[in-house]
Amino acid sequence: MPRVRPRRLRESPAMRRLVSETRLHPAELVLPIFVREGVSAPVPIASMPGVVQHSLESLPEAVADAAAAGVGGVMLFGVPEQRDARGSGATDPDGILNVATRVAVEASAGRLLVQTDLCLDEFTDHGHCGVLDDRGHVDNDSTLVRYSAMALEQARSGSELLGLSGMMDGQVAAVREALDDQDFTDVAILAYSAKYASAFYGPFRDAVESTLEGDRRSYQLDPGNRREGLREAMIDIEEGADIVMVKPAGSYLDVLADVAAASEVPVWAYQVSGEYAMIEAAAAHGWIDRKRAVIESVRGIRRAGADVVLTYWATELAGWIRNGDLA
Repeated sequence: MPRVRPRRLRESPAMRRLVSETRLHPAELVLPIFVREGVSAPVPIASMPGVVQHSLESLPEAVADAAAAGVGGVMLFGVPEQRDARGSGATDPDGILNVATRVAVEASAGRLLVQTDLCLDEFTDHGHCGVLDDRGHVDNDSTLVRYSAMALEQARSGSELLGLSGMMDGQVAAVREALDDQDFTDVAILAYSAKYASAFYGPFRDAVESTLEGDRRSYQLDPGNRREGLREAMIDIEEGADIVMVKPAGSYLDVLADVAAASEVPVWAYQVSGEYAMIEAAAAHGWIDRKRAVIESVRGIRRAGADVVLTYWATELAGWIRNGDLA
């Protein structure tokens, strides 16, 4: 008869709870929120069941609900009515993202962290994350000028954490310098350091009504490259990033573990739209247990090393956690 019986620690719910190695807490979740210009009510996103494009009128309730559930923060994305080659709406004080930021800050009343996506893809008519040169290629250094201007406008609007998601070389250093020069030294930077050119972004592009033609492989990471993800994170930390990110989460847990093991700053991960949509679609067909799959997927990301997870289930999952309903 075996003397060593690991099953003893799995025998009852109370025992399993007591010896659990990876716990979930609402404060370790961030809710991405889309805010659409020119609508008066939420607009459902067909490829992301349960997720909507919020109006400025519905945004306060979404923020308040997240805060009441104990969610740590909200990440805002703007969906403008008009776009142009330089993404002018991104730096317009009255542009949808900057207005939404002010609305969210008021609604949050300090109960959670209001964060903003800093990228041009939602605002350009070509759908790329930067400005284009005469050859139609993304111009890295000209884009940094636009990012710096975006950063200042978002900071003025009240964003406490800027999510640099464009994957331009030198973006952290450029934005940090711009913020510091204008005395926004307390505004933090989240660098989307290891952001891969993934197929799992498809539903997100529906959510922001992306006009992209082609792909972003010249600036997002090759899905086959593991070491490069860690290298990018280390560069961003050296440039002054306060937090680094791995995106997507589920298919890049090895990269996430690498970054978490090496990083001296917090490491976050984004459970992206395609990951959300796959679970929702399978659950809708009765092929998987939705609740268990949601919990397991987020717990797996935390287990791999993420300090915080951006997930579209943040408010719902936080409610389950607060109610002790993770069985």
